[in-house]
Amino acid sequence: MPAPALAALLGLTLAACGLPLPWSVLTALPLAVVLAYAAAAPTRRSVTARVFWAGFGYFALHLWWLGAFLQQLLGAAPLVIILFALEAAFLAVMTTVAVNVTRTPTGRIWALAGGWVILEWLRFLGPLAFPWPTLGYTLLPTPAIQIADLGGVLLGSVLVAFTAASLAHAWLNRPSPNRQEQGRRPLAPAVLAAFAWAAALGYGATRMPGDGPEQPMRVLRTNFDAFGRASGGLTAQEQFSVQTIASLNRPSGSVIVWSEGAISSPGTRSTPGQTIPAFPGPGISGIGGSEQLTPPGPDPIGQPATYRQFNTVASLDAGGTIQSMSAKARLVPFGEEFPFRPVLGPVYRVIETSLGFTLASMTPNPNPTPLTLNGVLYGAYICYDSVFPWVARALANQGAQVLVNPSNDGWYQGWGVQQHFNMGRVRAIETRRWVVRSVNNGVAGTVNDLGQPVQTVDSGQELQVLDVRPKLLSGTTVYMRLGDWPALMLALLMVAYGVWQDRRQATRVTGVTERPGG
Repeated sequence: MPAPALAALLGLTLAACGLPLPWSVLTALPLAVVLAYAAAAPTRRSVTARVFWAGFGYFALHLWWLGAFLQQLLGAAPLVIILFALEAAFLAVMTTVAVNVTRTPTGRIWALAGGWVILEWLRFLGPLAFPWPTLGYTLLPTPAIQIADLGGVLLGSVLVAFTAASLAHAWLNRPSPNRQEQGRRPLAPAVLAAFAWAAALGYGATRMPGDGPEQPMRVLRTNFDAFGRASGGLTAQEQFSVQTIASLNRPSGSVIVWSEGAISSPGTRSTPGQTIPAFPGPGISGIGGSEQLTPPGPDPIGQPATYRQFNTVASLDAGGTIQSMSAKARLVPFGEEFPFRPVLGPVYRVIETSLGFTLASMTPNPNPTPLTLNGVLYGAYICYDSVFPWVARALANQGAQVLVNPSNDGWYQGWGVQQHFNMGRVRAIETRRWVVRSVNNGVAGTVNDLGQPVQTVDSGQELQVLDVRPKLLSGTTVYMRLGDWPALMLALLMVAYGVWQDRRQATRVTGVTERPGG
């Protein structure tokens, strides 16, 4: 089989062990094969090529549902191939760096493993931020995921990558009659990985749920057509009426939670002190719409912009008066934010012609703050924010007692819906806060501070209502204090170990001389 095809097949196998599949904990095994196969390539260029094609297969299967979304939106499913190639290209760039600091297969294994984790961290940053297939999430079926309160989901990625590298190391350095064995200990990293797993599992098994006062809440799961909402085929008043009826006659002291964009505010941005007539408060709801710019501001494609879209979440009292608000912190690339306008302007114009409206970027909120309502601090963040650990961490560090995630998963189907929910579960572990989620066409309900679903609903043709009682918690985790630094330091140590192994073995290993141009 040609090397690119075999590498892509290995990438597909890696994705077949990812979320939302229940055996995702096995991810380290196919990753070990990917690392070993890439590291054993005869030239630098071929190492990079193997990683690129493995990455292409990995992203293609893990994110297959995006093709269905683009087909429904634009009738152009093949466009998703560009995303797969772009994500694979990032892996290839990381590999180019790794192979230029190491020369032996063993050294490259460790440089690639550490570089993989560092790249995952970089994928949380910048205008193209898309941290969807992060290795650490694959620990969710096991107690080992509880280490996220020490170093976030990336600490889980370190455990997976280290395990994979140790297995690949043992395989490439296995005893052979034709190989000098003096001083070799190929199983030493694997033994250390076994101890790391034992420690992680032991730590996770001893975590107990926190205790605190309960806050009754009513969570809605709506089934509105997301495309109908965006095009105006489903009016804002129709949505408001349906949600209002479902919010009545709830338990005493209950706070309602509506999904992202559940309230539409066309023409002007809602502000604290404004009253939403007939809102059945107290509650928390997403408020979306557009605001008129006076005077018109410059549009990135050269025309005066009269309106700008916004996406916010607000707390409202029993009379429907807005008490506090916060805007979305992380915008969806090419959905709410359209980067590289000077270069991609012609492409955007074609899409705008197809859709019949302008693709205008929103303004992100770099400093999300908790919402206040009846003396409780709610760490509310919107939809895509839930896959960025820093958002929930910032809110918890400001005293949020429970996390609230209004979302809209009606844009896509399949694995994407479950992946989004499962990734959000780790925010509960990292901050040791309950997560309450109201959603349009997704998974709604509650997750406790161990990341365990307590009450959820994920299907149904009719609007679903859950009366839940999350606990209000406080306290600070190691991750809240230190963020991703522990995981990044360990990732760098893997790279350093690879460089050390490389220098140690370079004089003994034969057959690694680069070909000209390699």
